[in-house]
Amino acid sequence: MQVKHLLLIAILALTAACSSKEVVDENLSEAELYQQAQTDLDNNSYTSATAKLKALESRYPFGRYADQAQLELIYANYKNAEPEAAKSAAERFIRLHPQHPNVDYAYYLKGLTSFDQDVGLLARFLPLDMTKRDPGAARDSYNEFAQLTSRYPNSRYAPDAKQRMIYLRNLLAAYEIHVADYYLTRQAYVAAANRGRYVVENFQETPSVGDGLAVMTEAYQRLHLDELAATSLETLKLNYPNHPSLKDGQFVPSVAEADNRSWLSKATLGLIESRPPLPPGETRANQDVQKQFQDAKDAIPNELKPKDENGEVIEETHEAAGNNDDRSWFSYMTFGIFD
Repeated sequence: MQVKHLLLIAILALTAACSSKEVVDENLSEAELYQQAQTDLDNNSYTSATAKLKALESRYPFGRYADQAQLELIYANYKNAEPEAAKSAAERFIRLHPQHPNVDYAYYLKGLTSFDQDVGLLARFLPLDMTKRDPGAARDSYNEFAQLTSRYPNSRYAPDAKQRMIYLRNLLAAYEIHVADYYLTRQAYVAAANRGRYVVENFQETPSVGDGLAVMTEAYQRLHLDELAATSLETLKLNYPNHPSLKDGQFVPSVAEADNRSWLSKATLGLIESRPPLPPGETRANQDVQKQFQDAKDAIPNELKPKDENGEVIEETHEAAGNNDDRSWFSYMTFGIFD
């Protein structure tokens, strides 16, 4: 389907929605209103059915069809792609009729509305990956189906709700893995490890548990937490020996180790190194403070330095004492700017 066809459908739908202000005959009886609403539902005229059901509820709030009209209104709003109105009608029915024999239907439609909320016009025609989209509606749907299955385990809608919950749980777990992979690419290894552990602890029996262990292994290796990395890797090998991150029994990271060299070092293919790579646990700020301290000590006049019994200046032996003598020719030429 071409883009112009999609735009035409959207324009026609918007025009129909704006021009569908239907006036319901005030002389219709309760039975006639209900019967016309049922006819509209059978003909998929959900906007007209919604207008008649609202009129029925407002004109005959204590009539024989009042409760059924409220249930039908939830369905009409759901089918008319009005999720907020459908959920509001469902919540209202649950609040007003908590002991109604068909209240489980209201719970089911409420969860179904959230389940389909992300499936808009584009998602119907484009191959979108639902695991990479905002999981807010999926979480709401899972919680609403969980209320149905826990309160009404023998409901006729419970089996379908349980199947949808399995799908939603897998989707939510896959979303967490996508976030963890993003953190790995951004070198936020602590956040990545926490996301992986969250999947392992809270989404057992989903396909993403193996991915969570792989994320934990990679993040702990980058953080040089060897014991935690080894534990995660052994668990991965034991439970998921065919995981894609394992090649011939060896773990292969999904993200290449980041190149933290400066632009000058990269441009000269490493011939000019502005600064050596940092050792584990070291920071540039710490190195700068140590250099300032050493420069201040070197600037102390000999008259003020401590002397031995023979009056000779006591020289301290440390690795930083010969740093100035080991500077490269480039460091001298640039006056230490790129050290």
